[in-house]
Formats: sequence, C-alpha cells, structure tokens
Amino acid sequence: MKASGFTCSVSVADLTLVRGWRTLVAGLTFDVAPGAGLALRGPNGSGKTTLLRALAGLHEPRAGTVRISGGRAADDLGQHVGFVSHLDAIKPGQPVAAQLGFWAALAGSAAAMPETLDLVGLRRQADLPGGVLSAGQRRRFALARLLLLDRPVWLLDEPAAPLDSAGRDILGGLLDRHRARGGIVITAVHDRPPGGAMDTLDLAAVTQASRETAP
Repeated sequence: MKASGFTCSVSVADLTLVRGWRTLVAGLTFDVAPGAGLALRGPNGSGKTTLLRALAGLHEPRAGTVRISGGRAADDLGQHVGFVSHLDAIKPGQPVAAQLGFWAALAGSAAAMPETLDLVGLRRQADLPGGVLSAGQRRRFALARLLLLDRPVWLLDEPAAPLDSAGRDILGGLLDRHRARGGIVITAVHDRPPGGAMDTLDLAAVTQASRETAP
C-alpha cells in the first residue's frame, strides 16, 4: 500500500436509478469530500446496492451524472473505486495468498502482502484454499483485496454483516485509516456505520421527497 494521500472527491447530480420497472432513486444529488464517509440507509429494495453499483460504473443511471475528482466521467470510475459487494469473488480451490497475490501484482503492491494479511487477520489462513474460509474470513479476504488495490474511493455493501466483533473492529480501523489518508468511504448500512462518524443519506426519504415535489 502506498503511503501517499488521496485528493479525490465524489459528485452526484440529479441521479435517477431504475431497476426493472421500478424507480429506486430519483433526483439524487450529493458531494463527498476527501477524507469523508457517507452511510447509505433505507429498507431493503430502497436502492442502496444499486446506487453503489452506479458509483462503481456497474449500473447505468437513467438520468444524472456521477463524477470523481471534478471531471472524470463514469467510464473512468473503475480506475478510482474499490467495491466490496455481497459476493466476495474467491476461487474455492486456490490458496488465499495466491489469489491476493494476483491483485497485488495487478496494482503493483506485492510488497504490501505480509502487512495486508496481518491487518485483516488472515496470516494463518494464507495457504488455505479459499473454499474453506468462513463467511467472516471471506469478507476479510475482500477487505485485503481492497487494501492491495489502493483505490481512493471505497464502496461497501453492508461490509460488517458477516463479521464477528473482532472483525468489525478491524473493519472500523481500516475505514478510519483510509479516511485519514484522504480516502472516501461510501457504505450501505442497517445499523451503526463502522469506524468514525459519517454523514447519513436516507435513500427512501430522498426518493419520497422527489416524488412529492414532482410536477
């Protein structure tokens, strides 16, 4: 992991997201500055995951824009974001260290592998095949990949869900560390956000307010 800080910001303007026949988010506008955190709240189906996917460039908005660093278009988002979804993308038959080594080589961060395994608490599991990891260990694996990629914007879909108390402490520490470098954290949550204080965006309330003011 590189020691330098980040300076990216995220800007969302008049965003409308549709899945199937449903409008999940309408007229959404917000900005996230370097070092800030934003917790996305709302009931199941309110659009939290779809919004994260749109921020990652994986879901095309019906309307509106997503920009990073004051001018980079959606097709460049992949260069700046790290996305942890409910799918941890682990090969069951390949050792943990070998799989993470692929991402480390891709990002030029191979030297950070030992530290990263220690940070997420997977040093003892490094030589085990991915298929034997528990749900919590799989999430730690996803966090390790996030660290090795060293992207300025972290998009996390309920990252604490499969973690035990020790894993949640690790997660909170990693998020605080990332934000201290100027990184951005945008995370879907049901309970208290991990790590330090974050602003909150209630997607259900935003969409309801947009519908009430529509002509």
